[in-house]
Amino acid sequence: MNTDNLQAVIDTALRSAEPAELATGRVYAWLTPGGGVQKIDLTGDDYRDTPARKSGITTLRDVGSFLAYHAKHSDDATEVYADAEALTITSVLDAHTGDTARWGRHRAVLALRTTKAWTEWLASSGRLMDQETFANFLEDHLPDLLEPDAATMLEIAQSIQAATKANFQSGTRLTSGERRLVYTEETTAKAGQRGELTIPETFVIGLKPFEGADGYRLTARFRYRINGGNLQLGYKLERPEDVQQSAFADVLAAVTAAVEQPVMNGSPARTGS
Repeated sequence: MNTDNLQAVIDTALRSAEPAELATGRVYAWLTPGGGVQKIDLTGDDYRDTPARKSGITTLRDVGSFLAYHAKHSDDATEVYADAEALTITSVLDAHTGDTARWGRHRAVLALRTTKAWTEWLASSGRLMDQETFANFLEDHLPDLLEPDAATMLEIAQSIQAATKANFQSGTRLTSGERRLVYTEETTAKAGQRGELTIPETFVIGLKPFEGADGYRLTARFRYRINGGNLQLGYKLERPEDVQQSAFADVLAAVTAAVEQPVMNGSPARTGS
């Protein structure tokens, strides 16, 4: 029998074979008409009642959520890493033991997210604005103002808005530390009338750097510039980066006190998919 006839016999036998149910957990391979090989792998997690092992990265946004997930899945070999630069704390739940290699692919990550108020105050720090823009900014952020209180700062914002049609001439520092800005009215009804605008040298705000974290006090210094009679106002936050570092340190302290494993400074090793 030549080779062509032999292949024809094989093909006929394959077509006439009764179909058989395949069992999961095995790899099947068989010849196809034409001499090819067909393969089916039924050993993956998709064919099991439960996965072979835990895996995946879960991102949490507050300490309580992170600790709850960590407590549920951690064991004695779990490793915890803190990265102050990335603002993350990572729990490698299936880290290597002292004697046995493990996959290291089941992780919980506390990824702190800055609040909207924190982002807005930092974005405008050091930037001078026209009077109306600055007054509107203060009014929009009254809940964050501590000293002077919100009512006093609202009066200041309204005074700034009322003097938008004015020619500013000078600014002096008072013994109280406040700034007195002298101006001349330009409106038709009050043209030539002199006025004064007094603003504090500093004010204090209360902000939460991270969602779900505690609030912190920050000092801001008023800034102004008179250019050709036009007044620009702004503020400069004092060392906000230190406040953010302190906030992260407090989050880290809360995690360290709650977990049994030591918290290491750094980041875990990368793993393959």
